[in-house]
Amino acid sequence: MKICKVALKLEIPKSMVQEIVHNTLGYQKVSARWVPKILTEDNKFQRVEISQRLLLRCQQDNGDEDMTHIVVGPAEDFGAKNNLFDNLITGDETWVHLNTPETKRDSMAWKHPSSPVTKKFKVQRTAAKLIATVFWDAKGVILLYIFHKVSSSMLPNTAALLTASERDAIRRKRPGLLRRCVVLQHDNATPHSANLTQQWLQRYGWEILPHSAQNRDLVPSEFHLFGPLKCHLGSMAFETEGGLVGESKNWFAHLDLDFFQIGIYSLLSRWKKCIDLHGDYVEK
Repeated sequence: MKICKVALKLEIPKSMVQEIVHNTLGYQKVSARWVPKILTEDNKFQRVEISQRLLLRCQQDNGDEDMTHIVVGPAEDFGAKNNLFDNLITGDETWVHLNTPETKRDSMAWKHPSSPVTKKFKVQRTAAKLIATVFWDAKGVILLYIFHKVSSSMLPNTAALLTASERDAIRRKRPGLLRRCVVLQHDNATPHSANLTQQWLQRYGWEILPHSAQNRDLVPSEFHLFGPLKCHLGSMAFETEGGLVGESKNWFAHLDLDFFQIGIYSLLSRWKKCIDLHGDYVEK
């Protein structure tokens, strides 16, 4: 019920209702939480089960040490290394636009009461866009491609090409990792689930981490990488695709080691929170 309706029903001033609701009862007015999709009970059960399995694996790799106490911080504060994260590579794709307007939050500025009110015209994202595909681990970017969306008939060949290119990049940038077991975390999008891609992965003997259907909050690229990228591109307008590609690659090149390690190791706390929330979405 609204404050005015309560005041009318009780025949008391609205200010008194406001005082009782906020100060006495402790109510606050908050916005609804936006989530990608409503999770079913089966979705939540699957998310909890996978999180438990992955946490248990981390503990076993560290001699049954409890990994849930690790606080994500600078690289030197991570403590014991973990075999899973030493071999883990995550990959995903996202759209980048030639013109990405900054968000309302990004446009906020300090203002004095006597300052004039600023206005800003609403700008739409351009239809011209590219798809950025990035594979990375706790040490940095392994492979980055930015290209046009391909047709559905070309997806298997393109995905297989990316997989082969990723293997070459791992050989050059992560010596010795191919001799160990590469652990790949990606979703079931068409490029990843294509038969030709699966054949390549089986041929290489790479392990695919289990994942649920609704797991954007448990994928480092989604909750840690793409948001800052699009925030950086916000308010920028590129006349050519080459300018967009160059600025995107420049942003990736200037990320430090701590950024990548925090993104990968924060999976530990997110798996734990997912379990504590009984499979619900993890915000932070």
